Amino acid sequence: MKALIAMSGGVDSSVAAKLMLDQGYECVGCTMKLYNNPDAGCSSKTCCSIRDVEDARSVAVRLGMPYFVFNYMDEFRRDVMETFARSYTLGKTPNPCIDCNKFLKFGALYERAKELSCDTIVTGHYARIRKRNGCYELLRAKDPKKDQSYVLYNLTQEQLAHTQFPLGDYEKTHTREIAEESGFINSHKPDSQDICFVPNGTYTEAVQRILSYEPQPGPFLTLDGKEIGTHKGIIYYTIGQHKKLGLPQPDGPLYVIAIDPKKNAVIVGPSQALFRRDAAVKEANWISGKVPDAPFACLVKVRYRQEAQPAIVTPTGSDTFSILFDEPQRAITPGQSAVLYGLGDETDVVIGGGILQ
Repeated sequence: MKALIAMSGGVDSSVAAKLMLDQGYECVGCTMKLYNNPDAGCSSKTCCSIRDVEDARSVAVRLGMPYFVFNYMDEFRRDVMETFARSYTLGKTPNPCIDCNKFLKFGALYERAKELSCDTIVTGHYARIRKRNGCYELLRAKDPKKDQSYVLYNLTQEQLAHTQFPLGDYEKTHTREIAEESGFINSHKPDSQDICFVPNGTYTEAVQRILSYEPQPGPFLTLDGKEIGTHKGIIYYTIGQHKKLGLPQPDGPLYVIAIDPKKNAVIVGPSQALFRRDAAVKEANWISGKVPDAPFACLVKVRYRQEAQPAIVTPTGSDTFSILFDEPQRAITPGQSAVLYGLGDETDVVIGGGILQ
């Protein structure tokens, strides 16, 4: 059996490669070249730098694997960077890691694996895959602190059948122990934290750089439509934001409640206005490949670090659904993803997900 290992240069994908070799797989290591560092900025907290490529190559050599760097700069810019930037100009707050997984790691790279006659693609994600009753299921990782199932909800049955996550049953401390015992150069390398093409979290600078975009000032509006100030451009704001509004707040704290890109307006109001029970979702993916034929109860996460909340989900089309939470949720944000999990003994099972409208 032959496996293509997606190697970021970090400790997780390096250990994933070793575990696959230990299982007897013929392994080929690769790193995806996604952008030119001078264009995207540089940060010690991101992945995909020149150092990361060299770290990945070092591990591949140590393990005796062939290693390649594949150029996906055009695809990454089109499908991830520009999509991310355009979403911000529309008043949304996207998660580009989800698009990167969908279009690059499990899209373009999956196709490359088939061209190389690889039976499976392997990454260092903390998640699990199980086959049950003839259907592949995506599960949360055993270590809840490292679980990455939220960003993998777009996987299809075909992709799951040819994907492995060797770290799904491991805790991060164990992963580092394996790396250190194996003599990997990156065994103590810090985890990447920032978005790879957004150094130091400067989203607004990235949007302006990617699209040659110039933010336009516009009105701050209250919930009843009263103009109370001027904002410096909608890309500087996100739902739930309280700091750096620059507004007088004599009646109590104000928060960003909504963003209206057509009016170039930022709507503000009190904290309680951030809470709502309902949400609409588009671009849905159902892990089973089948759209549910009736409303169903499940748990839903509307942001990466949130604890999943009970709700009723109603399919409204082949790739849309609505959510009604049992309890009001704070700052449901367009552009983020709603990811669905099972109930009872099935809380580790990812049902599907989509983009919040």
